[in-house]
Amino acid sequence: MTKILIIDDSPTEIHKLRNMLTKNGHNVLVADSGESGVMLAKREMPDVVLMDIVMPGMNGFQA
Repeated sequence: MTKILIIDDSPTEIHKLRNMLTKNGHNVLVADSGESGVMLAKREMPDVVLMDIVMPGMNGFQA
């Protein structure tokens, strides 16, 4: 099972992606900011990271 980390500040986008990915058998992790996403990625070591580029605070390029 692929471990996928979604980093996005949009609850709507997180909901859509999480539903689609879990229906296809993936293990989905979620963070709502760049900062929390980096910490979660270091701890969980996901196979794939899907990250929004435009976010407040630490954006997708900085992370």
